[in-house]
Amino acid sequence: MRGLKDKVAVVAGAAPGNIGGATAIRLAEEGMLVVAADLNEAAAQAVVDGINGSGGQAVARGFDISDEDSYRGLIEFAVERFGGLHGLFNVAADLSPRTLARDTDVTSVPVDVWRHTIDVTLTGYMYGVRHALPIMIEQGTGSIVNTMSSAVWLGETERVAYQAAKSGLIGLTRHTASLGGRHGVRANLVSPGVILTGAALDTTTEEWRQQILATVRSPRLGKPEDLAAMVAFLFSEDGAYVNGQSLLVDGGANFT
Repeated sequence: MRGLKDKVAVVAGAAPGNIGGATAIRLAEEGMLVVAADLNEAAAQAVVDGINGSGGQAVARGFDISDEDSYRGLIEFAVERFGGLHGLFNVAADLSPRTLARDTDVTSVPVDVWRHTIDVTLTGYMYGVRHALPIMIEQGTGSIVNTMSSAVWLGETERVAYQAAKSGLIGLTRHTASLGGRHGVRANLVSPGVILTGAALDTTTEEWRQQILATVRSPRLGKPEDLAAMVAFLFSEDGAYVNGQSLLVDGGANFT
């Protein structure tokens, strides 16, 4: 990808085996200086160790996406460490059983699950945009990518909080694209379909994967690296005229 070498990227939600971890690795391979951030700092450090061991440049940072001071500190850390900020990838989410398994329908979802999901997946992303955008506007360049989900388009009968939070990212992202666009700052959404992260491989059966594959126009299900490639494109000069868009990365799933 053109224009990525020596630029600075923050990946908010970077752990091994997931989309954020794969994206941190890909951006470093493209020559970017990467801050890999996660609630689990040790997990982010594992990604960083792999990057640095392969000749890239990255540092780890622990942070809580639902805490504005923590996110502000992450952005300030990136600027102080590397001298700027050119790419922000928001991908963090709480997919733990204690949250996702209790995210039922609108008639029964516990209010604490609703509030926590919105705090992490919508308000938390806003914190990142709030503190990254002024830096990028002052630089006259930058790219912000938020992670949505194909679940938004399905109208599932469960996971109402997750769907609502992810749906809200459409408005946040297009607002950001309008606010930053004239200043050289772009904002886009990536919307993954079924991606075989480490967690997905651990919690799904081969039978289930084959059932899902039957609904996809491609010959395989998605990998974290597929999303990483799209983020690298959107951060690069090759994606310079893509702004305010929601990009499906789902293998052509025929239910979206």
